[in-house]
Amino acid sequence: VYASEAALYEIDRRIRPAGGERVHACLGTVEDATLLARLFRQHRIQTVYHAAAHKHVPLVELNPLEGVANNILGTRELVEAALAHEVESFVLISTDKAVRPTNVMGASKRWAELIVLDAARRAGRRGRYCAVRFGNVLGSSGSVIPLFREQIASGGPVTVTHPQVNRYFMSVHEAVELVIQAATLAQGGEIFLLEMGEPVKIADLAERMIRLAGLEVRDEAHPEGDIAIEFTGLRPGEKLFEELWVADCNAFGTRHPKIMKALEPAPDGALLRQVMAGLDAMLRAEDEAGVRDLVLDIAGADRLQCPANRSGP
Repeated sequence: VYASEAALYEIDRRIRPAGGERVHACLGTVEDATLLARLFRQHRIQTVYHAAAHKHVPLVELNPLEGVANNILGTRELVEAALAHEVESFVLISTDKAVRPTNVMGASKRWAELIVLDAARRAGRRGRYCAVRFGNVLGSSGSVIPLFREQIASGGPVTVTHPQVNRYFMSVHEAVELVIQAATLAQGGEIFLLEMGEPVKIADLAERMIRLAGLEVRDEAHPEGDIAIEFTGLRPGEKLFEELWVADCNAFGTRHPKIMKALEPAPDGALLRQVMAGLDAMLRAEDEAGVRDLVLDIAGADRLQCPANRSGP
């Protein structure tokens, strides 16, 4: 279920040759409970990979009501439909920005993780609910790679927010493969962390792409260069670096060398539903400031401590 007609058309065009009549493209939104119930009932869905999220930090900062409604309420509706129809496997595609979030997008994805962890408890042995958390995917929607390529082609400058900002990256192929592998490891209630390698400085990535285009960086030391790199300043909610797990919580290896499993805090189910009711009311009232404060407060709440008396696998 995807709310972008153009993106859904492209997905359908690419996978239909392999899937034939088994492929059903449905235009809709994860916030539509009636639509979700019909889809689960008609197609007897067994496995869900939930990637329907607004994920561009600056846009969600400017549009927090829509970002929160889609990322949090949409996850809740999808989880409830999956529970009602006894889905066997549910995998949330999460992000490193959910760890100690400083922006609405990251906080909303942490809420989504908490909703899925609560669903795992409610499902018990009737379904495996988990999340997979990783960093940036090269060439994905909103990635810096296409942006830098476009800026280089137009003669620059290439824009980077801060000289020290760095991010984790992996290829689309590797991300998809590891997400599917993680799903096979799930017993329910896990947050899986994908091995992302060493973080890359975005400024270094910009320099490398300029040189790979056969051009030279223009700066004070090389005023005759072709393309300048311009530092524009951190955007609202942006961090210099991202993390993959919450500090002081346990993370363990799995039988796959590139997948770890984290034991992280989750609120009591009754508390989560109480807070969700308050969030619903704020969204209906279009209380943008209240929504922002609540989402960030709960996502980083001190009272959400590491699970007690739990050991590794």
